[in-house]
This record gives sequence, structure tokens and C-alpha cells, in this order.
Amino acid sequence: MSTTLTSAAPSQPVLRLAFALSMGAAVSLGITRFAYGLLLPPMREDLGWSYALAGGMNTANAVGYLIGALITPALMRRFGVTRLLVWGAVLASVFMAGSGFVTAAPALLLQRLLAGVASAWVFVAGGLLAARLGEGGASRSGLLLGIYYGGTGFGITLSALLVPQVLRLAADVPHGWAWAWWALAVASAAATLLLAWAGRAMPERPAQAAQPAAAAGTPPVALRRFGWALAGYALFGMGYIGYMTFVIALLREQDASAGFVTLFYALLGIACVASSRLWAGLLDRYRGGQPQALLDGLLGVATLLPVLSPSAPVALVSGVLFGGVFLSVVASTTALVRHNLPPARWAQGISMFTIVFALGQIVGPTVTGWISDGAGGLARGLVASAIALWLGAALAWRQRPLQASA
Repeated sequence: MSTTLTSAAPSQPVLRLAFALSMGAAVSLGITRFAYGLLLPPMREDLGWSYALAGGMNTANAVGYLIGALITPALMRRFGVTRLLVWGAVLASVFMAGSGFVTAAPALLLQRLLAGVASAWVFVAGGLLAARLGEGGASRSGLLLGIYYGGTGFGITLSALLVPQVLRLAADVPHGWAWAWWALAVASAAATLLLAWAGRAMPERPAQAAQPAAAAGTPPVALRRFGWALAGYALFGMGYIGYMTFVIALLREQDASAGFVTLFYALLGIACVASSRLWAGLLDRYRGGQPQALLDGLLGVATLLPVLSPSAPVALVSGVLFGGVFLSVVASTTALVRHNLPPARWAQGISMFTIVFALGQIVGPTVTGWISDGAGGLARGLVASAIALWLGAALAWRQRPLQASA
């Protein structure tokens, strides 16, 4: 397949590739991580978990994600970006299926950890390939990155439509939630087929740019130069994952019906997909931390809304606003790397942000769950998440563009 990367606007082949690559975000985040929010209430009730242990499942996933992110650059050099992308998606599907075969907390924690390792490989490799698609022109790079990260919305929407139906059909089966894990694994495997096609169809790059950190002598990225954005991104990881882990449990506590939960989560996912167009201009226009700060601030508002009011319209506004913003924070860090570093150092930069993202996500679910186990319950836990997001916005606002020679 021949794909041209020089036009000012994305061509149809490039757009098709971007949407196919977005299945990497769908698998690594939309399905592997965020579908758990739908499964948390029935699993917690069936297995007698505290909120701290329930949050610990996503903490284990984040620990695995951190491990995967740390070793991703070396694995990309050893096996290539495309191969790591596809095999990571295969393994993520396998580990999700494994979650349906065990009930002991240690075994489930291990499955979530392993799925996190594999999903990091998928997410980082897919993000790098999406960044390469935008090399032909800055005017389209924000859109292509937004399409990739917005692919998480496909996974969220699919999970919203799939999981409640499977739970309903398996309501009379012991540990019926296991069937939902198996259904998600099948959906992830189907998405992996599209990823394999996208990997084969990616355009060839010039020899000097063929490897992610090809320049063996390329100096590492100086962490201090992205310090404000990195600190803000860690707090984003803490805050957003608290919402995504526990918001469904909060809605259930507020007597939301299964149908409303499906609608809420599906709209959140659709908003994720739409965000690729909504914020593309913002990501292209600014070279510093302004996009990250603005988006973090909006997320804090979205996180607080269902705490302030239990009404259905307010909850839907919260879900749509959150879905329309949160993955664009992730895209904003990739855009920051693209704006400020040469292509040979993109892999280092993306991995650097992925690592601090994982650190925030390790802390977020367990701390939010621990707070929710105390006085004030889930509402107080989500207030803490909103505060983390607003602090992250304040830090990101201080990030300035690097020198062009960085």
C-alpha cells in the first residue's frame, strides 16, 4: 500500500491508518483498563472487597503499565515498533481472558498487572506510530494524534454496550462477571487484527529515521526541561483514574439503573472519539503546557459534577465533558514532545511522559478507594480526584516551550 505523507491535510489512506492504529488505544485503555469500572460493582459485591482493594486492582494494572513503559524503548529497539504493538495487544487479550478464570484477589491482581505491562507496549508503540503519521505537516498532526488517543472512546463505548448485556445474561451464573472478561478479551482480539493490518500498511520512513531511538548516540531527554508538565501529568494520572475507576460505583450508589449506566458510559466513550477533532487546533497551536493546563481544569469540573448533584442530567454532562477532554490531555503531552524535540528523540520523550503517567495511576485508585472507605464515601474520594486535577493544571500552566535546538 502506498501512502503519501506530504499533503497539508490528511489523505484518506492516512486517516484510515490513524483510525486503525486507534485500536491500540482502544485495547490498551478503553478495554483493558476502563472496562473494569463497569465490572467493579458486581465483582466487589460478589467477592466482598473493600473500595481500597477494588481500587487496588487498577493500581496493579498501573504498576504493570509502569513496568511495561520502562522496558518499552529497549523492546522497540530489539523487536521493532510494529511487532511490539501487535504482540502487546495479543498478550493484553490473553491476560484479560485470564481474569475470568480466577476469583482469588492475588491471582486477579497478577492478571491486572500483566495486562498493564502488555497495554503499555501497545499504547506507547501506537502513539509513536500515530506521531509518525503526522510528520508530513504540523497542520494535521493534532488531528491524527487525537484520532489515535480518541480510539480509547471506541473501547469505552464497546465496553458500555457489551459488559452490561453480558452481566444481565449471566446474572444467574456463579461469578457471572467472568463472562464479561471473556467477552472483552474476544473484542480485544478482534481489534488486534486491525492493528496488525495497520502495522503492515504503515509507510516506509527514511533510513535515518527508521528506528525509534535510532541514534544510538542521541543524548537522553533532560527531565528538568519538561519538569512542570511532567509533574502536572503525574497529578492528572492520579485524578482522572479515580473518576474512571469509581464513577460507575457512585452512580450505582445513587440508584442509577443499568440502562442509565450503559447510556452514561457510551456517551463518555463517544465524546472521547469526538475529542480528536474538538481539541486538534489547540494541540497544534501551543508549544508549551497551556493545552494540558486548560484540559486538566475542565476535567476537575467534570469530576466534581456528580458529587454536587445526583441528578441524571448532571451525571450525563459530567460523563460527556470528561470523555471529551481526558484523552486530549494524553495527546497534549505527545504534541508537546513533537513540538519541542526532534523525531529521533520522540520515543524517549513519549516514554518519559508515559512513566510519570503510570506513577500517578499507581497512587490514584488505591488512595481514592481508601478515602472512599472512610467518612463521606465515594463522593469524598472524587473530590480528592478533582483537587489533584486542578493542582496538575496549575503546574502544567508553568511549562514553557523548549529551545528549538533541544
